Amino acid sequence: MRAALDAAAAAAARGEVPVGAVVVLDGQIIATAANAPRSLHDPTAHAEMLAIRRAAEAIGDDRLSDCDLWVTLEPCAMCAGAIVHARIARLYYGASDPKGGAVEHGPALFAQPTIHHRPDVYGGIGESEAAGLLREFFAGRR
Repeated sequence: MRAALDAAAAAAARGEVPVGAVVVLDGQIIATAANAPRSLHDPTAHAEMLAIRRAAEAIGDDRLSDCDLWVTLEPCAMCAGAIVHARIARLYYGASDPKGGAVEHGPALFAQPTIHHRPDVYGGIGESEAAGLLREFFAGRR
């Protein structure tokens, strides 16, 4: 989670919402990313999406079934869908997102009966630091 939190802090320094993500395979980070929708002019450039794309490219496969995803914020519906399609084995996330999250909140995507893959989910890891980054970022915007 430390690497994801560092990526989130770097995103904040660039004016992006501070969310960071890493993909881990066999205990090694194979992809790191931070939110970049504004800088890339791409609404799909969430940290999770970028990390999943980079990990798939790194291993040469669209299935990341032996990989773990560590992200600082509960994934949204788009990112949760990508997690399903990539067959991520385990999801670890920091802060919950009652407004935009889709794992614990909102559509609770992984609990839907039609979902064909469900990762193991572990929330609240590094939650206070992840939430603090978000609070500071948005306080500075107000």
